[in-house]
Amino acid sequence: MPTVVIMQPTYLPWLGYFDLMDQSDIFVFLDSVQFDKRSWQQRNRIKSLQGELLLTVPVLTKGRFDQKICDAELDQTRNFQDTHFKTIKCNYSKARYFKNYIDNFEKFFYSKHRLLADLNIDLIAWLKDVLGIKAKLLRSSNLAVNGKKTELLVDICKAVGADKYLSPAGSKDYIAETEIFLKNGVDLTYHDFTHPVYHQMFGDFLSHFSIIDLLFNEGDESLGIIRSGRRVEKEEECCQNKAMLLLDVNKGMLRQ
Repeated sequence: MPTVVIMQPTYLPWLGYFDLMDQSDIFVFLDSVQFDKRSWQQRNRIKSLQGELLLTVPVLTKGRFDQKICDAELDQTRNFQDTHFKTIKCNYSKARYFKNYIDNFEKFFYSKHRLLADLNIDLIAWLKDVLGIKAKLLRSSNLAVNGKKTELLVDICKAVGADKYLSPAGSKDYIAETEIFLKNGVDLTYHDFTHPVYHQMFGDFLSHFSIIDLLFNEGDESLGIIRSGRRVEKEEECCQNKAMLLLDVNKGMLRQ
């Protein structure tokens, strides 16, 4: 049975995003939830001589407070593509592997997109193929799923036939009712990732930039570097944690 990862489609994501994808059989873009203004859904960081630079994609939000990620439209009155592309080119043109990727990056970056999710997913799909990641990509907006929060995640797992759910570590507070996964036959584990160090331009190494910082600097070695940050839970500890959770679930069922 496959492992599924469920993540919002973000703009030129960081390394950990692709490490999650690399460990999944099915990667579901969670685009059927509310759009969050000024989030990683529409922005990310690159490195420059002055330090970090934040690139933000303009999105139409006035009067659209409840819009879903899949419905968020790009603000076509602002030519962000030229600004972002020139900024990326200015700061990475001397990177070792920049010339290997920039032409195809430009093609995908300038493809006609009306929706933010389409832009993000097209870029992520291209980056996935460049890195050599094999996961199947799906969108939650194309699945017949309902529910909110934890229930929605479980519904997605069931909809794609997955019995393992690998969650980003930051979702531990969000996923309050972990027993729901076990009751539905889904094995829940959390991503454990330590950001690797790699060759970088402009002085001392800084972490948590967009994946393009790694790609332009390290080229074909990028996926191996991403995998080097992966941490695996000790088998004894993993089994112990699951046994304790199963015991709690059984106790709860006996009380009903």
